[in-house]
Amino acid sequence: MSNTEKPKQQERFNKVMVPHMDVLYNYGLYLTGDREEANDLLQETYLKAFRFFEKFEPGTNAKAWLYRIMRNTFINEYRRVKRLPDIVQYDEQISAYQMLPREEEKTELRSQMDGELFEDEIAGAIAGLPEKFKSVIVLRDVQDLPYEEIADALEIPVGTVRSRLHRARAILFARLRDYATAKGYNVPDVFSQAEFAT
Repeated sequence: MSNTEKPKQQERFNKVMVPHMDVLYNYGLYLTGDREEANDLLQETYLKAFRFFEKFEPGTNAKAWLYRIMRNTFINEYRRVKRLPDIVQYDEQISAYQMLPREEEKTELRSQMDGELFEDEIAGAIAGLPEKFKSVIVLRDVQDLPYEEIADALEIPVGTVRSRLHRARAILFARLRDYATAKGYNVPDVFSQAEFAT
């Protein structure tokens, strides 16, 4: 790349990528559970994004591209540091009922997210999810990304996004049941698919 092309690339990068920095930081915070680590992850993500910016196709989804870089960076770094296998395996099957779009519905979890900051118990429950479930719950219920963008960012089919989201909500429901009851919420005795399907 010539010296005259570098300022143009920097300008285009700033215009296309920098506006997504705040939402990327929030995603990094949920992945790492630590502000300092989230800042490091954000910086590493943007360094990689700039380094490979020539491979980014203009007009495609910049935010999804950045999410993908951040997620992959986090996974690779986590595996390098922790050297732990992904020991949690879940069924990825999804029913036809769960595939139906239910955008107009809001879960209790989503209503909580819209109206107030997470309390420690909720943030901790999300942080404790396996990464593949944590990503979909954060991207959908915190960042409010459409299913198609989540699928693009995570490089998985939309059906898998829905399946993982349903599973993540079920896990959170189980973990937060006592907490919700103590807070005065009316919690059903049995987990309802209809309540958590998307």
